[in-house]
Order: sequence, then structure tokens, then C-alpha cells
Amino acid sequence: MRRLIDALADDTDFFIEQVQITAIVFDTSDDVTIWATTFFDQELHFFHLGLPFQQLDLLIRLAGPRAEAIQEDVADALATVTEWPCLLEYSSEESQPVPLPNVALKLSCTYPADGPFGDEDENEDGEEDDETFDISLNAETEDPEEYESDQPHNIFYLEGVFLRIEP
Repeated sequence: MRRLIDALADDTDFFIEQVQITAIVFDTSDDVTIWATTFFDQELHFFHLGLPFQQLDLLIRLAGPRAEAIQEDVADALATVTEWPCLLEYSSEESQPVPLPNVALKLSCTYPADGPFGDEDENEDGEEDDETFDISLNAETEDPEEYESDQPHNIFYLEGVFLRIEP
């Protein structure tokens, strides 16, 4: 299975269908992360979807015949959680992935934060510093991952939900 971000030609918004939820992760914030799979270019890909709690409810309602059971799982988990993050997993024989039938999701890419204090290229006056730096990469002394900060993550934002209407 491949990362969805690796299959994209660029970082523009895009649509996916044939989505299956494999896990729901709650942390102590108002956000939730969905772990999911999709068929994209005739291959199975996995991705993470960061959403506000209200959008999770919308996606669960679109889960067809399993919607009510998933809503109960979420309610029970949130009522009884003692450790964060809380994980609801749907990737086993007993609890199979949750398909979202006839649903297309419009997603957008996310990027890592610039740094702990926002834009580090500005000085105290709000003007950009004219510092230069050497971007050469010496494989023996430097870590290549350090230079990938402007690459998008395999985490996406939900821009829209669309339903396929069959005649």
C-alpha cells in the first residue's frame, strides 16, 4: 500500500472516491484524525484526514448501514476514554474498514509548520531579513530529511463532501 501524497502530481485540491475508514483517532483537542484508504490510479493508498469533530459526524452519517454502530462506538469511546489519544480501529476481521459508499471527498494537502514562532524570515519590525544560506547537500554530514520541510504531509484537510446520485 502506498502513501496517497506520493501519487499526486502536485499539491492542488483533488477528489477521491472509494474511501474506507480504517481508524478514528481522538486527542484532547476539538479535532479528530481519520486513517483511511482509497483506490487512486488503480492502486490502494492510505492517508490521514484531519477534521473538526462536526465533519466526523457528517462522514459517519454517510457510512451506510454501519453509520449507527459507528456513532455508538464514537459516543462510547468519548464517554469512557481514560488515556489520550483514543483510537477506534476498523481494520480486523471482527471490525472491518468502514466504506463510504457513493461519496467523493475533496481534499487539500497540508504542510508542516514553519517553526515554533511562525515566519522566521521576518525581523522585529515585520521586515524580511536578507540572510542567505548554503543549500548544498553534503551526504556525509547532513540529513536529507532536514531539507524536506516544504514537502506536503500524507495528512489532508477535507474541503468538501459530494454524493454520487445514481439514476
